[in-house]
Amino acid sequence: MSAVDKSEQQRLSVFKTYKLYVGGKFPRSESGRVYEVTDSKGNWLANAPQSSRKDARDAVVAARKAFGGWSGATAYNRGQVLYRVAEMLEGRRDQFVREVADAEGLGKSKAAAIVDATIDRWVWYAGWTDKIAQVVGGGNPVAGPFFNLSSPEPTGVVAVLAPQESSFLGLVSVVAPVIATGNTAVVVASEKSPLPALSLAEVLATSDVPGGVVNVLSGRTAEIAAPLAAHQDVNAIDLAGADEALAKELEIAAADNLKRVLRPQPVDYAETPGTERLTAFLETKTVWHPTGALGASGSSY
Repeated sequence: MSAVDKSEQQRLSVFKTYKLYVGGKFPRSESGRVYEVTDSKGNWLANAPQSSRKDARDAVVAARKAFGGWSGATAYNRGQVLYRVAEMLEGRRDQFVREVADAEGLGKSKAAAIVDATIDRWVWYAGWTDKIAQVVGGGNPVAGPFFNLSSPEPTGVVAVLAPQESSFLGLVSVVAPVIATGNTAVVVASEKSPLPALSLAEVLATSDVPGGVVNVLSGRTAEIAAPLAAHQDVNAIDLAGADEALAKELEIAAADNLKRVLRPQPVDYAETPGTERLTAFLETKTVWHPTGALGASGSSY
């Protein structure tokens, strides 16, 4: 037997270590806690970090720091960045097929279809970045010598509770529109199936998404969501991954600083999305400007 054959027999597999993604870095949970993630048959898959309240606060600080640069980038540039994420996902397609199959108890062909749809969803939102302003903004007719223009602007830092059952397609369907419109995000991954979200963070880190634009936390949804809903520097929250009781509790906490709240609703993530999630976390800025006068006759525009 050759030395190579012997080394192959004696070799131990290298298990993947999943970490949080905060501010462009991969820390372990501040608390040092982890919890077991299993597949649909109860087989152990990995230990995922169990985020603490401090991890949530650190993620908000990172998201706020990144907001100025990301919201100030051109819509065209944001579209390029989102498209780059789709490119990176395509290159790691096989990995995500395995993770989605394990997470959701699917066969390989069904998991592959979900991953393909997820990559396409990134491309879809990448195309919307420089078009949504034309859909929701425009000139307003007013009685007077003024231009009156409305344009959308991002809300700010958005906390996103990812869907619990759709661990990858649902995740991207709620995260991509938030960042496509210039917001930054603190994402709470599916409690039961966090691994696709934590792997997505690795894709974001190796693409052109600036650190802090998307921050990914894993752990107990209710434990992480509570400080995010009450946080004074979080501007909005998407409750897609909360059950009815938790959603009500978080909505009450969010009212303290008048957060925008998107309540959970039945969604078929396989369907082509509309613009609802793109517009959910946009503010409208209206500008008045005098038209001025032309010539001695006093005629105006």
